Amino acid sequence: MAASPRNPFGVVIERPLSATVGIIEGRETLLFGTNNYLGLSQSNAARDAAIHAAKTMGVGTTGSRIANGTFSLHQKLEHALAKTFKRKHAMVFSTGYQANLGTISALVNKDDTLFLDADSHASIYDGARLSGAQVIRFRHNDPADLEKRVARSNKGTGARLIIAEGIYSMTGNIAPLDEFIEIKKRHNIPLLVDEAHSFGVLGQHGRGVAEMQNCEDDIDFVVGTFSKSLGTVGGYCVTNHDEIDLIRLCSRPYMFTASLPPEIIAATLAALEEIQSAPELREKLQRNAARLHNGFKSVGLNTSNFISPVIAVTLDDVPQALSFWNALLDAGVYVNLSLPPATPDNRPLLRCSVMAAHSFEEIDRAVEAFGAIAKNLGIA
Repeated sequence: MAASPRNPFGVVIERPLSATVGIIEGRETLLFGTNNYLGLSQSNAARDAAIHAAKTMGVGTTGSRIANGTFSLHQKLEHALAKTFKRKHAMVFSTGYQANLGTISALVNKDDTLFLDADSHASIYDGARLSGAQVIRFRHNDPADLEKRVARSNKGTGARLIIAEGIYSMTGNIAPLDEFIEIKKRHNIPLLVDEAHSFGVLGQHGRGVAEMQNCEDDIDFVVGTFSKSLGTVGGYCVTNHDEIDLIRLCSRPYMFTASLPPEIIAATLAALEEIQSAPELREKLQRNAARLHNGFKSVGLNTSNFISPVIAVTLDDVPQALSFWNALLDAGVYVNLSLPPATPDNRPLLRCSVMAAHSFEEIDRAVEAFGAIAKNLGIA
């Protein structure tokens, strides 16, 4: 990044002081780019569980789940996830990326067809690539375009699978899963939904967009990650399909990766219990998301109309985005800078993620910084 005084993809958080504040370049900085939606990366319960597990079970498994890498804690977490989602089965992966990579590549092969939202996460595209299946993209959040493309493929002989996300990680847009389900039913095609950014966030019990839209029972596979609302690392797939044990035996990312260490599993279990026992975290998160979103609108910034914990400010070009991002960090506000071609419409984004842990004062300080910088750059 020759035009930038900093490498925006090499920022070092020297030390987190809390979920919302960290030391960057020796200064206290507000964190608005961490995906730590409920602030549980700093959970005392999760920290204590991790310490206990490390002391009693060690710090690693040194093997994959099909070798020596299955501890009782792994099975306990899988049972807890299945119960949380009201499904019969769950698989735990070592990362959320691998959850998509491993699930998709195990479900379809070169004779099959995948229908992907055009704005799908890189892990979904990489899973599709690993599977060898034909990929048909449909316009972002467009049920009519999906219907048209599915109808055209009716003469094929292979299996078909539709994949969508709950909340899209770049823009914060929320998928019309209930409308996609009508298409899946008409054409008898299974549906996989990635709820990585919506689990713990949306729905009465925090199960995501599908719960919020009352369509959970019609989704075949739910994939997600521990690295957002749960504050740890890892991924999962939950389903009612009894053949999930076959996936364990043909999913290369599952078979050939060391399993999560016990302290991470223990911390994730504790965070999962916290999500279930503290619905007020979701309520505070929604209030904070609305406050940040409305604040950005009030100072004339271009954001999505969806209110979710991911709020992206769209800018015109890369030099403008670099100047804005650097000025924010100078002002003590850290956000994510997303540049083309990784952005949906090839325009740069300042991608913000808000937390339940943020105070209204911290949100207002961030909005004030955004507004002042936008005015200086002639954007607002």
